[in-house]
Amino acid sequence: MNDKIQKQSFDSCSVSKCHSYNRTACEFDANECQDTIEKCPRNDLKYQCYVLWNATTQDVTFKGCFIESGIDCRGQNICVDKGEPKNNGLLYCCCENNLCNKEFHWKPTPTPLVVPDNVPHKRDYTITYLIPSLDQHPQSPPSPILEKLRSITLIEIKARGKFGAVWKASDKNEIVAVKIMPIQEKQSWLTEQEIYKLPLMNHDSILKFIAAEKHGDNLNTEFWLITAFHELGSLHDFLKSNTVSWEELCYIAYTLARGLTHLHEEIPSEKMECYKPAVAHRDFKSSNVLLKNDLTACIADFGLALIFKPSRSCGDMHGQVGTRRYMAPEILEGAINFSRDSFLRIDMYACGLVLWELVSRCSCQQGSVPDYKLPFEEEVGLHPSLEDIQDVVVHKKMRPVIKNSWKQHPGLAVLCDTIEDLWDHDAEARLSASCVMERTSFQSMSTVSPNTPLMFDSSVANNNVITKVNNNSFSPV
Repeated sequence: MNDKIQKQSFDSCSVSKCHSYNRTACEFDANECQDTIEKCPRNDLKYQCYVLWNATTQDVTFKGCFIESGIDCRGQNICVDKGEPKNNGLLYCCCENNLCNKEFHWKPTPTPLVVPDNVPHKRDYTITYLIPSLDQHPQSPPSPILEKLRSITLIEIKARGKFGAVWKASDKNEIVAVKIMPIQEKQSWLTEQEIYKLPLMNHDSILKFIAAEKHGDNLNTEFWLITAFHELGSLHDFLKSNTVSWEELCYIAYTLARGLTHLHEEIPSEKMECYKPAVAHRDFKSSNVLLKNDLTACIADFGLALIFKPSRSCGDMHGQVGTRRYMAPEILEGAINFSRDSFLRIDMYACGLVLWELVSRCSCQQGSVPDYKLPFEEEVGLHPSLEDIQDVVVHKKMRPVIKNSWKQHPGLAVLCDTIEDLWDHDAEARLSASCVMERTSFQSMSTVSPNTPLMFDSSVANNNVITKVNNNSFSPV
């Protein structure tokens, strides 16, 4: 009877926190090379703690929260794998107690042996591993496992990070991008699909979605997102090796703001299939903005995005997420007002930092153009801790330096004022995306000559080189 009651309680509860570790993240950010505590999302799904580790080296590959899988862990207080290592040499265990994946065990079920009476039987045994030492040389992203879903050939890795890897690939005669995510990123994969499949999301400044696929099964599962491929890559990578003219800066800023405006906008409709809710990105940064051949900015990576529907509450599960150096003061202070406008203003704070990155690499500034730096790189370096960012942004109320030489250019001076309005400490004082779009549109129209070419000729792509932004260049948002 007691066993029955205990089992019912496990069925009705969900784990709220687990030990978390991502081996791939070490290469992306040295601060991620540690075992941390992860809070599992609070929603209708049931979560378990899990560990995935190498049977030979005992090195942990992943730890964290995971949506209840096909492997039955109900009622398990400790994390134990009782099977043999899989083909890839990995072991997997899961459990249903908070922080139950701190330690993990391998307890293989013994295979009965026929032996002579005078030879003792082999004993069952348990191997227990504590958290291993972490090196700075993580393994490569998981190798893609192809199934006969689409005729996709992976060509080369273009980016890798905490989420997995992005490949340049070919789908028959079309070049596409394929984001390959490991099993613990399933929720991000589902969220991105949900965002891309919203009505009216086919927009020039939003990355074009093609398909989502699941490859492999069980521990070999990989989640694929197939999207349009843009050779210039992210704005972050582009600015590291290129400067921009004033005209190019205005165009990138305008199309970037236009994409955010469309994302943030609620478009009502009498028909629900045509209703587009407002969406907050929640991880807006220069590496999540891609550039097309004509320098049109398009927004990507919606794994943390939040949809605001009239019937759905924001809830209390959406807190400190995103990339540290782009976090708004209210996130760092833990003082978020869980409303739609509050989340949209957090995006706008990050937008101010991205525009600062653009301005810092503009060739129209007085003197030589400095090397590219991330926001707050001067103040806290390349790998800041959360405490470092909190100290600079919240306590000292510092922002990246706007140089006096930038304000010598009339256009840059206006744009710098816009940036300062965007990263205001008071969230309610920040500009909206539509306001930034209007300002950058006005600057573009008043400064760009019809004969001014862009840096990158897009004649290869649809023979459509945009040299001037005007009211007829785009359809209404």
